[in-house]
Amino acid sequence: MKVVLAGATGFLGTYLVQQLVARGDSVTILTRRSASGRPDPPAGVRYVIWNGESQGEWKETLSGAQAVVNLSGESMAGGRWTRARKQRIRSSRIGPTRALVEAMRSMTEPPAALINVSAVGYYGSTGDTPAMETEGPGSGFVAETCVLWEAEARAAAEFGVRVVLPRLGVVLGNDGGALPRMTLPFRFYVGGPIGSGKQWFPWVHRADIVGAILMCLDNDGVSGPINVVAPESVTMVWFSKTLGEVLGRPSWMPVPGAALRVALGEMSGMILEGRQIVPGRLLDLAYPFAYPKLLGALKSLYA
Repeated sequence: MKVVLAGATGFLGTYLVQQLVARGDSVTILTRRSASGRPDPPAGVRYVIWNGESQGEWKETLSGAQAVVNLSGESMAGGRWTRARKQRIRSSRIGPTRALVEAMRSMTEPPAALINVSAVGYYGSTGDTPAMETEGPGSGFVAETCVLWEAEARAAAEFGVRVVLPRLGVVLGNDGGALPRMTLPFRFYVGGPIGSGKQWFPWVHRADIVGAILMCLDNDGVSGPINVVAPESVTMVWFSKTLGEVLGRPSWMPVPGAALRVALGEMSGMILEGRQIVPGRLLDLAYPFAYPKLLGALKSLYA
């Protein structure tokens, strides 16, 4: 399979590339980094420069591709949400998605599929109410961003492209994402739940995100939103307790919600507001989760 990836240089994209190459796919990575600022590609991979905004020679890479996977987007957890940063977060998602769709629109034979990642933040704060893919969007900056982001991707369906929208939970990996920062207090014996601890924590192992994306690549019958979270729902208290158990550290020092709001401002809502998300579509499709349980997932990363 010929696959084009955008935003593939992060810890999630790097792992996806490894799995695609391992199964024999041909991979083209759209990157903003010049040749002097990136490692040599492995066999079966090539880099093509793009800016994520305007059309250019990169458009030719889409010709003959079976699928485009778009992972583009500045991290939401990289710091306080100033007005300028919120604009960058939003534009780093909408701009590349729009550029890809517009490139496909002008092609005689566009790629068969666009897999455009989104986030479970689409649902806003769900409290104790489980959210499946049939639920509408919530409110707030993240939910509004996801709605706009997904709308750009859905436009590709107008000219026959199969559009899949994997809505990702909190990605667990030991070399990137939120987990390494969450483990730091535990290593100094001051770990514990954040906020009340009663809020739901929608997690998923990195291997299962990649596994779900590969399933979406291979299954022509899959389209629309897919919640990519583990089937085991846990609260922040349970997550912290399990993380402490795996690390051999106590989980006794809660982080007050008020302190987090002072430190992070509006961004604290991502952590303090619960989201109980159900992977309805993956369960219906009988996706074989590699890590359906939190304890096993964390042990695979740290034990």
